[in-house]
Amino acid sequence: MTGFPVFTGALDGPIYVVTVASGAERAGCLVGFASQCSVDPPRFVVWLSTANRTYRLARTADHLTVHLLRQGERATAEWFGGRTGDEVDKFAEVAWHAGEADSPVLDGLSPWFTGRIEARIEGGDHVGFLLAPVAEAPPSAGPRPALLRYRDLRDLDPGHPA
Repeated sequence: MTGFPVFTGALDGPIYVVTVASGAERAGCLVGFASQCSVDPPRFVVWLSTANRTYRLARTADHLTVHLLRQGERATAEWFGGRTGDEVDKFAEVAWHAGEADSPVLDGLSPWFTGRIEARIEGGDHVGFLLAPVAEAPPSAGPRPALLRYRDLRDLDPGHPA
């Protein structure tokens, strides 16, 4: 056994909601594995669990929208992370609009960006979606609350099957 659990246990990254549209269907999920991975050209990678509906729709989609969650947005995290889209229409209870390429943008969350899927990367029980940004939230004025982080959601039971 390596010390990898010790390393990963020390991580406390930001939390995201990723949304997708494919045809007439929409999905969204909570994501903890994501990062900017290139400056020039700008690229971002999001890792989706192969167990959830968002991944299944993303396999046939061209774009994903990534919303960065802030402190005070725990209810959104619980809605998108504590329920499965196989049983609940996650968009029935939230305000949203169709953005670039009809990718769902959750109203009131900022910052966000929509990215064109450039590649899919197998990674075990998650698949990475390499995104090239094509649209983003307009800049917001005023102070920005701190990010919602993994430690803030350790007690959240995931909605999708294990």
